[in-house]
Amino acid sequence: MTYQETLDWMFAQLPMYQQQGASAYKKDLTNTILLSEHLGAPEKNVQCIHVAGTNGKGSVSSMIASVLQEAGYKVGLYTSPHLKDFRERIKINGKEISESFVVDFIARNKPFFEANELSFFEMTVGLAFEYFAEEKVDVAVIEVGMGGRLDSTNIITPLVSVVTNIGFDHTQFLGTTLDAIAFEKAGIIKPNVPVVIGEYTDETKPVFLAKAMECGSEIYFASDLVQEEYPCGLLGDYQLHNKKTVVQTIEVLKVHFNVTEENLERGLLNVVSNTGLLGRWQQIHSHPKVICDTAHNSHGLTIVLNQIAKERFDKLYFVLGVVNDKDLDSILPLFPKNANYFFCKPNILRGLDEKILLEKAAGFGLSGKACNSVSEAYSEALAVSGENDFIYIGGSTFVVAEIL
Repeated sequence: MTYQETLDWMFAQLPMYQQQGASAYKKDLTNTILLSEHLGAPEKNVQCIHVAGTNGKGSVSSMIASVLQEAGYKVGLYTSPHLKDFRERIKINGKEISESFVVDFIARNKPFFEANELSFFEMTVGLAFEYFAEEKVDVAVIEVGMGGRLDSTNIITPLVSVVTNIGFDHTQFLGTTLDAIAFEKAGIIKPNVPVVIGEYTDETKPVFLAKAMECGSEIYFASDLVQEEYPCGLLGDYQLHNKKTVVQTIEVLKVHFNVTEENLERGLLNVVSNTGLLGRWQQIHSHPKVICDTAHNSHGLTIVLNQIAKERFDKLYFVLGVVNDKDLDSILPLFPKNANYFFCKPNILRGLDEKILLEKAAGFGLSGKACNSVSEAYSEALAVSGENDFIYIGGSTFVVAEIL
C-alpha cells in the first residue's frame, strides 16, 4: 500500500474516537498490552515522560520536548490529534516520522491488527513506541489521548508523570464531577515515580494526594512552587499555567538530564520552531486580526474568551464549529452576544450540523448564519470584516485543522 492507502485503511476500517466517538472507546488496556507483547515491548526500551490533563497536554508536552532538545537530547514526541497530517503525532526533534516507516509498520502488523480488532489509537501508540525504540531516542514525551487510567499510553513507567489540570470534558467516559475526572487522570501516577500537578481545585487536590501517597510518589504542585515568569513562543493567556508546569517538570527531571537555565529559556521561546506545534492562539491574518485556537471545552474556552475581551477591535466575528457530542449548554453561554457568528460543521463524521448549532446558539442570544463549510464561513467572515476587526476561529480542533 502507498502512504495514502495506508492512512485510508487506518481511518476507514478501524474505530477512532476522534471520528466516531463512544463506539471507539475501549474500557481496558487488554489490547494495548497484547500489542506490546506482539511488538516485543518497545516501550520498555524508551525513557518516557507522561503527560495527562483536560487542557494544555499538547502545549506542555511540546514545551518539555523543546527544552530537552535545546539541552542537546534526542527527543521523541507523541501527541494527538493531528491537524493536517497523521505524522504530526510522532516526531523526533521536531521531525515527523517518515511515510515509509508508517507504511511498513502497518503492512507488517496488519494481520494482527485485524485479528484483534485494534483501535486506531492503540496501533498508533504501538507505532510510536516502536519508532522511538528503533531510533534510540534519549527520552520520549508521551501525551495521553483521553483520561489516563485506561488510556492506551498507560503501559509505560515514566521518569515523571504530569497532570496539567482538570476540567469538564469527555464526561460520558471520565465522569461528571471534577474528583471523578481527576481519578481517571491520576491513573498515570506510578509507584515511586514523581508527579507534577499543574493546576488543582479543592475537589481535585485530595485525589492527587491520595494517589501519590498510595504509590509512594513525590508530588509537586507547580502553581504553588513556580514563581518566575518566562517568555514563550506560545502566546495564549492559558500558557501561563502551562509554563509553570513545564518549569517544575524540568526541575524534577534534572536528576536524569543536564538542563541549564539557558536551555529552559530557549526551549520555551523556540517551542514552535522546535516542535511544529500549531493552533494555540495562532495568528493567521492581520487587518483584520485573525486568531485560531483549539480550545474546545468550557475550561479552555473561558480563558480564551477572556483573552479576546482584552483585545482592541471595532467588531468581533466568530467562525464556530463543534462535534456532535459537545455539551453545548456548558460552552455556548460563555460566548459574547455582541458578536457576529458564522456557524459551520467540521468535515468529520462527528461534526455537528451547522443549522443545529445555529438554532442552539440562538437560544443563548448568539446571532449569525449557517455556512456550508468551515472555509466558506471563514471566507464570509473575511468578506464582511474591516481592517480593525477581530475574527476568532475555533470551537473544535477539527475546525482549526481545516483552516490551517
